[in-house]
Amino acid sequence: MHLKVEDIKNIMEEYAPIALKESFDNVGLMIGDEKSEVTSILVALDCTLEVIKEAKAKGCNLIFTHHPPLFLKPSSITTDTLTGNKVLELIRNNINVYSSHTNLDSTEDGLNDIITKILGFDKWSIISPSENNHTSKEMAGIGRVVQLEKPVVLKELCDHVKEKLEAASIRYCGEDNKVIQKLAIINGSGEDFFEASRKNKVDCIITGDTTYHYVSDINELGIAVIDAGHFETEWPAMKIAAKNLEAKLRQSGFGNKIYFSESCRSPYKYR
Repeated sequence: MHLKVEDIKNIMEEYAPIALKESFDNVGLMIGDEKSEVTSILVALDCTLEVIKEAKAKGCNLIFTHHPPLFLKPSSITTDTLTGNKVLELIRNNINVYSSHTNLDSTEDGLNDIITKILGFDKWSIISPSENNHTSKEMAGIGRVVQLEKPVVLKELCDHVKEKLEAASIRYCGEDNKVIQKLAIINGSGEDFFEASRKNKVDCIITGDTTYHYVSDINELGIAVIDAGHFETEWPAMKIAAKNLEAKLRQSGFGNKIYFSESCRSPYKYR
């Protein structure tokens, strides 16, 4: 029995139904042929030119990413643009790309749940439940709210987050000795859910990719923010999600190799 792209599509869309994606998002098979046979799979956060080169070197004809390479749909595909260069390189090398983004964030056992577990919590509620959830995933939506069994001061929570996510550095706002009893966790860029987090009466928001004015405003409202980085709040969880995919493949009798990209890294450097 040969693994085909459509098998990956079916497994992923059972795990992270497309109906759970946010309205602005673009998910699913980005580039490729559903009927083509899969050799091996390269898992990455982003489909960069370096990741495409790595897929070629490893003999992978399917790249599974979190961030869709066609998030903003291009008006043309030419070598004049980065997106065009990527698409043409993928097509020339018969490499398929499948992306699960906000649907994978939202779903049960998706990235929001996984990152919350990585941080050591096992009970939570949803910040923003999925509006179009006509699926079997009852606990789906963006962001998780955790009521701590034992309060912790912000400085200690920062150290805990940095250690668990293996972050080179973190940014945060709030008084070091602020007592945290309830927190919000939003992997990736979570600023759009700051207001919903405030309404949930959280003391601290753990997320990535924050900007000055959002953080300044939420800080004035007395809510601490820990920005552990976009990459750092997603890549560890993405690797576990890929392990879930691998388990499903093995259960279905497929033995195709899954690689975690070695060129997948944060674009930021720290000094």
